[in-house]
Amino acid sequence: MITQVRHIDVLVVGAGLAGLRVAKLLAEAGHSVLVIDRRRDLATSIRTTGIFVRRTLDDYDLPDDLLGPAIRRVVLYPPSMRDPVELVSERDEYRVGEMGPIYTAGARAAVDAGAEMLLGARYLGGSDGEYQVAGPGRPLTVRARFVVGADGARSRVARDLRVDRNAHLLVGAEDVSEVSGSVGSPAFHCVLDPRLAPGYIAWVINDGRHAHVGTAGYSRQFHGGVRQTLNRFAANAPGLSGPDRSPAAVERRGGPIPVGGLLRRISSPEGLLVGDAAGAVSPLTAGGLDPCLRLSGYAAAALDEALRTGKREALRGYDGGSLRRKFTGRLLMRQVLAQVRHPFVASAGFAALRTPLGRAAARRVLFGDHSFPDPAGHVKSVESLHWK
Repeated sequence: MITQVRHIDVLVVGAGLAGLRVAKLLAEAGHSVLVIDRRRDLATSIRTTGIFVRRTLDDYDLPDDLLGPAIRRVVLYPPSMRDPVELVSERDEYRVGEMGPIYTAGARAAVDAGAEMLLGARYLGGSDGEYQVAGPGRPLTVRARFVVGADGARSRVARDLRVDRNAHLLVGAEDVSEVSGSVGSPAFHCVLDPRLAPGYIAWVINDGRHAHVGTAGYSRQFHGGVRQTLNRFAANAPGLSGPDRSPAAVERRGGPIPVGGLLRRISSPEGLLVGDAAGAVSPLTAGGLDPCLRLSGYAAAALDEALRTGKREALRGYDGGSLRRKFTGRLLMRQVLAQVRHPFVASAGFAALRTPLGRAAARRVLFGDHSFPDPAGHVKSVESLHWK
């Protein structure tokens, strides 16, 4: 079979929020962009809970009709699930997006800007500006000036670029169900129990439209697997009552979650990483939608400069190390959380949340204005950096 050859400026591997945003921004700047994704339908195989935090909602033009009701209330539960700590913000803190339609809308926006979209296409690898793609139809060789790895936590593009790769991963699973809407004020319920979610949490997000019931933790510590653990949790999960206690799932989600923080080396002369591939996920909360959008804008600016000037060294300023330092505190807290493996320890730690200092710290994490740092103030000069 004859291989088709395409010549473009940028090949984007992965059509999640990060890849689609980079593609849209670069296409708007006049560059030729091809986005490939192995899914034939972007509304399938969702790997995120779709939680958008206030800072994202304030700074980005997201489709309001695809976002659920605002959530101001967070309820934290100890392993016993008795006597929880409730925190209520005076502002709208979270909204849960319908991620399938949001991805579809993002793809449409990228195409309208001039990017090309090829679904059902699998990235096979490559280097030195030549990349192989399988299906649909004839095999494809893409000759691109740069490649963008937006292909998830276990990025194959990262390997080909010879940059850093995620080493610390959680595995998560979530069921999404329709609910009756009679739950009172929408709430985000978090259960801190290492038996349910080793090293992380189990959760119920009920906004009156949908209930998201999920768990995430280190795969080696799940007894019987993450899906079986989720099923056990769902049977007695907080935040559900009456007919919503055992709702039929309308969607099942799952996948790896990088929690080692933003990787240090996320670019090379041939391209760069964005989103989960770059480790752009909060190491403490595992929230990744805000970081992926902000880092994608940073990436698009670096690529635009490299394409306009013809200087590959422009990508040297796309540096994860300088941004990673902003996550030092959360990385340390993640390491502490990962060591909590017994309910007694979790309960003892939970007692601290009942103190004024503990509640203040929890509010800072859950309701604070800080998410992913603004890259603009942390970009190193091109002359001061060297490829490693």
